[in-house]
Amino acid sequence: MKELRCGYAALIGAPNAGKSTLLNSLAGTDLSIVSPKPQTTRGRVRAVVCEGESQIIFVDTPGIFDAKPSFEKAMVEAAWSGVSEADALLLLIDASRGINDDVRRIIDTLKTRSRKAVLVLNKVDKVEKQRLPELAKSLYELFDFERSFMICATRGDGVRDILRYLVPLMPEAPWLYPDDEITDTPERVLAAELTREQCFLKLHAELPYGVMVETEKWEEKQDKGKRVIRINQTIITERESHKKMILGSGGVMLKSIGSVARRKIGDALGAEVHLFLFVKVREKWKDDPQSYSAAGLEYKK
Repeated sequence: MKELRCGYAALIGAPNAGKSTLLNSLAGTDLSIVSPKPQTTRGRVRAVVCEGESQIIFVDTPGIFDAKPSFEKAMVEAAWSGVSEADALLLLIDASRGINDDVRRIIDTLKTRSRKAVLVLNKVDKVEKQRLPELAKSLYELFDFERSFMICATRGDGVRDILRYLVPLMPEAPWLYPDDEITDTPERVLAAELTREQCFLKLHAELPYGVMVETEKWEEKQDKGKRVIRINQTIITERESHKKMILGSGGVMLKSIGSVARRKIGDALGAEVHLFLFVKVREKWKDDPQSYSAAGLEYKK
């Protein structure tokens, strides 16, 4: 009988490198929200993937960038905290953007922390093939990566190669989760994040980054063997003008956000979901310790 293996693999990178897309591809379902807006992921999200005798807990972290406000700094700290507990570290780089200041900053920090890392060049479908070897060479000149992969996370190309590489690297240890559990993210938090994702996807660049969703009420029952959940959520924004965007004319936009979010939440939880959305203005929500906690971050004055 083969020994069981279990360990953590952290995904780090600059904003919009594709960490959340890769995590969802590995998990086979949407656990970490994805949008074109940078810094969409705030707290750490874990996906549990079982492969043979190995259980790998992938940790999606917020994008690492030159943070200024305290809320952004808390996000970056959450990312580096995810690195500290990892048995394997994957640095994702958007191949179409190449080596920018954020990438250089991350590599410099890895050097100071004496961390080993695997290079994952993502979005290779957006780059001419002849440019990829030169990009990889330039990155190896900056850092001694253990291994490199070229993937397209949105299509799943190369994702299985990463999984196969990581399996034997996990330490021998009993599994931390049942084999049918795919995340340890609380359902209330997952539901809130799926609604926040739809806010970004529906409103695109029109909606500023300062939006948070709180799950305020959760009522669950069984109906003829089916799981039925009634959820009340509040979308919190910083300005009255942002609230008007989210509501839309006659509440049309909010209904559209809720319709897709309800379906996504239902699919993720395997339940019939009744979702009720409200919008509130809270100008300084980023200065509220409770907001940090809701986002899975640590508040520091």
